[in-house]
Amino acid sequence: MGSMNAEKPLSVLEDALKGGVTCFQFREKGPRALVGMEKRAFAESCQRLCRQFGVPFIVNDDVDLALEMDADGVHVGQDDAEARFAREKIGADKIVGVSVHTVEEARRAMMDGADYVGMGPVYQTSSKDDAKPVAGTTMITVVGKLFPDLPIVGIGGITAENADAVFEAGASGLSVISAIATAMDPELAARRLRKAALRSMYGRRAVR
Repeated sequence: MGSMNAEKPLSVLEDALKGGVTCFQFREKGPRALVGMEKRAFAESCQRLCRQFGVPFIVNDDVDLALEMDADGVHVGQDDAEARFAREKIGADKIVGVSVHTVEEARRAMMDGADYVGMGPVYQTSSKDDAKPVAGTTMITVVGKLFPDLPIVGIGGITAENADAVFEAGASGLSVISAIATAMDPELAARRLRKAALRSMYGRRAVR
């Protein structure tokens, strides 16, 4: 999430953290995105909130910013810095995530040292201007069977109502923006998504 995704992004982030999100990705992109010192200041505010809740703070694309801030990790896309380059720069003890869309991209990400891959967009999304065509859950299943030790995070148009199908396909987690950032009650939205994740782990009877 970035400054453009919500009217009061820091308030939304705090509510999401209260609702139980387990990781935050700082994604400041787009024609009206913050740059320079304003971007850094906003990122630091987000990082402080994450630290208060003990939640990892991941920087999207900007490896240099991740290093400067001692972020917990970095996430790169196919058009960003190579995963291998990101791993070399950020070190072995940090998290590296990679957006992938094919088996070969997933294989390369794993070989380059990725800790997880993001796959999608699973459903239609309006949060990203550069989103690829809707992919559904099929590729998640394919990649999950080929690389069972590689965590897969579903991305794109995911809500509490359709999250179960993403987990059933083999995803280990979910990445969302709109489902929380545009919700009337971001904390409640986060709780519902967390409940869907817990259902996938422990079953419906154990999570009510």
